[in-house]
Amino acid sequence: MRSMRALSLSLSIFAGAAVATTESTGKASIHDLALQKWTVTNEYGNITVPGKFPSQAHLDLHAAGVIGESNNGLNDFDLRWIAAQNWTYTSKPISGLSKHSDIATWLVFDGLDTYATVKFCDHIVGTPDNQFRQWFYDVSSALASCKSDPVLSINFGSVPRIINAINASDEVQHWPASVVYPFEYPNRQWVRKEQNDFGWDWGPAFSPVGPWQPGRIVQLSKGGELYSLNTDIDIFRKGQFNNFAPDQTAPWVVNASLDFLGTLPKHASMSVIITDASDSRSVLYSGKLEGVTQSDMTVTGSVTIDAHKPKLWWPRDMGNQQLYNITVSVSSAGSKTPILVSQRRVGFRTILFSSGNITDAQIASGITPGNNWHFEINGHEFYAKGANLIPPDAFWPRVTSDRMNRLFDSVESQNFNMLRVWSSGTYLPDWIYDIADERGVLLWSEFQFSDTLYPDSDDFKANVVGEITYNVRRLNHHASLACWMGGNEFENLMLPIAQGADPATYPYVLGQYENLFITTLFNVLAANSHSISYSPCSANNGWLEIDLDLPVPIVERYYNTTSGHIYGDTDFYNYDTSVSFDTSAYPVGRFANEFGFISMPSIQTWQQAVDPEELSFNSTTVILRNHHYPAGGLTRNIHNSTLGQVEMTLAVERYYPTPDKTDPVANFSSWCHATQLFQADMYKSEIQFYRRGSGLPERQLGSLYWQLNDIWQAPTWAGLEYDGRWKVLPYVSRRTYEHVIASAFWNYTANELEIWVTSDLWEPVAGEVSLTWVDLKGKPIANNAGMTKSTKFNVGAINTTQIITANIQSDLKIPDTSDAVLVIELTAHGKLPNAASSKTTTFTHHNHFLPVWPNQAKVSDPKLHLSYNKSTKKFTVEATAGVSLYTWLTHPAGVLGFFDDNAFVLRPGEKKEVGFTLQQDTTGGKWTEQVTVESLWDLTTP
Repeated sequence: MRSMRALSLSLSIFAGAAVATTESTGKASIHDLALQKWTVTNEYGNITVPGKFPSQAHLDLHAAGVIGESNNGLNDFDLRWIAAQNWTYTSKPISGLSKHSDIATWLVFDGLDTYATVKFCDHIVGTPDNQFRQWFYDVSSALASCKSDPVLSINFGSVPRIINAINASDEVQHWPASVVYPFEYPNRQWVRKEQNDFGWDWGPAFSPVGPWQPGRIVQLSKGGELYSLNTDIDIFRKGQFNNFAPDQTAPWVVNASLDFLGTLPKHASMSVIITDASDSRSVLYSGKLEGVTQSDMTVTGSVTIDAHKPKLWWPRDMGNQQLYNITVSVSSAGSKTPILVSQRRVGFRTILFSSGNITDAQIASGITPGNNWHFEINGHEFYAKGANLIPPDAFWPRVTSDRMNRLFDSVESQNFNMLRVWSSGTYLPDWIYDIADERGVLLWSEFQFSDTLYPDSDDFKANVVGEITYNVRRLNHHASLACWMGGNEFENLMLPIAQGADPATYPYVLGQYENLFITTLFNVLAANSHSISYSPCSANNGWLEIDLDLPVPIVERYYNTTSGHIYGDTDFYNYDTSVSFDTSAYPVGRFANEFGFISMPSIQTWQQAVDPEELSFNSTTVILRNHHYPAGGLTRNIHNSTLGQVEMTLAVERYYPTPDKTDPVANFSSWCHATQLFQADMYKSEIQFYRRGSGLPERQLGSLYWQLNDIWQAPTWAGLEYDGRWKVLPYVSRRTYEHVIASAFWNYTANELEIWVTSDLWEPVAGEVSLTWVDLKGKPIANNAGMTKSTKFNVGAINTTQIITANIQSDLKIPDTSDAVLVIELTAHGKLPNAASSKTTTFTHHNHFLPVWPNQAKVSDPKLHLSYNKSTKKFTVEATAGVSLYTWLTHPAGVLGFFDDNAFVLRPGEKKEVGFTLQQDTTGGKWTEQVTVESLWDLTTP
């Protein structure tokens, strides 16, 4: 175990930037590399510009005016000359460093992207080759040789050139082309760098290089000063082991392990103080750590705390987000003065990813046999609601805390409790996990591998072991950390492709996969964390057995399934829009971790990146910025991009009024909006279907749509556009992820309508659903079309119940189905999880159902009126002449934020007040005068 930990000590990545992660390093002298002056030069020497640290070459070239904004136009293609060259960051001479023989000098880099040669005083001191590691080098002798102030230079090699050379070598293993999934740049499997830097089906391929994370020069007295590199705080129930349910009555174990530079005296002691993060006077525990062990670069100890003494941390809407500050101090034997101090903010909770066999007790309760696939918090099953997070920018140095806090505003407002941190971006910095800790959003986290096969050579594995070990240790203390997954889409996509491509070599390929993603990575995790579950793949059929003594310690189920049983999660995309709303086409599984369809961003977002003359649905620039389907190489593949445009076009034409406005920009804007309507309705249909499964034999316990956010301005699966503007989808998912919902399921082939009530609460809930049929002028349909006007319901904990079933043609009396809408309004009373025993909450939900597709509905101009009240800071929308379907408020450019509600139904005479969460305003408050409102009717107006 100790040897695995030691491997992490020549690596690391993010330095703690938030108050929740702090270090004290005694008298160590720290020289921040961000304070030095830098230049950036290309390999030919004909471009030299000022640089920053941290930064990347594209950003510094843009700041110097050499290139425009990378996200604009077709720069995805036009700026490839940057990735094709080497770039060197060179400091001005660094003053103020001591050359005394009793001082040790270290270079510490939190992240270098990616292949680099580091020179200090013209000595090569390191050749890092992994973006995800922290690299540090003893440069004491190099500094001593300097006759003047030292210069630091970091030469970053052209990653595409290097990986192409690796791939051309006879010394590496080559797989069939079908299992090395290309997007734009090939051969990404050889390099430990953001895989989406080489292109993806929703993002550009810039392949940036540079010192993308902070760095510093550390000087330590050889007489006992230490510098902290990393801290692993592991909090778990006594006896707990990864992937197995812990005993919720067992005491807590707090294990602290600190990695450092310097020389720690023998027989050091460790102590800890744990205080309430919101009240430092409230002490949970203070005292010595026991069982202290130390190596050259790590010191570890632990303490046991009574089972019920800490207050538990819960995800949002399941309880409080109780956090504690833990301060770990290391002292020399017999001394009370610490020589190393590390502080982290932690939560006491257990989080289990359960994917073992369905038990006999579960079968007796009505659950179909097979495998589990769900999460449990503090021993409680819960329904996971959320989306998949991709990198918020192609260049991480410009991702700010303000930007991410705005994103988490949108996450909370969609009623999410989980995000999946997708596995080919990067490991998130601590400060993003800090935000999630505070807000109660669980982060399903993945190691950075996706959609290809990877080598398992000794060198590659050693590099990966260091990467994984560091990041597991760095992030383990976060209460929001939900699990670790080895990577993305191996067992449901890449391995089956490999088996089909070459059955004879498949056993060898499978062995490689298991060696890297099970034997190697699971052992690394188990060596550094008792508290977090692991699965080698984001989508799979669960496991049959786990035993660290086995050669492959997790025995995956793969294909040994039984007909009629249900296994694992679902990863589902179907771009045949003729069946998009056919629920029989949706997969039945235990959890939906990916599903979706692309849509266009709004006109306001397009205008950020595309010239005015290119603002049309089928302009060259707009088409080529659609990377669904991927180019598959470095050519401008108009054909593949057009396929994605065609899919969106067919989706709109099949279901929604087709825009045909005389003004070309207005027409483009309406087309963009129409694609968003389809996307939102399709996701609503799927989310309702998956949530209903929580009370059916599949016991479906989670749905995370693809994808939450955008990396640039383009057609993608995102709900949030590049700057955070909401598409239609987030407003619909917010309603569909409320705790208690009423959902309409329409079998349009048989014309059967069912209405179900679904709840994710942990106790039964009762209420009433009102059902009102009106025509599209707002007039009530006689006798409510033969349907009861209201019905009461009772629904069990995390469960569902059917309240209405009717054949629209034979059971209902609707004079004209194209001139009718069913308005569904739910009210219920129940308790949120962990609410006070007497505290009840009123839950409401609004939904509607059209018995025809929207483009067949006889909509008319609802003559919407919009006003704004400066005192209440709310907008009022009123429909005066007809039913307003998909009522849509739009805020202008220059404003970031979102409305309280949008894309809703209004009947004539109804007034709806809508607030706005204002996140950023560059209009001086004038934006309220530019808010507009429209409805489905407006898609077809000239």
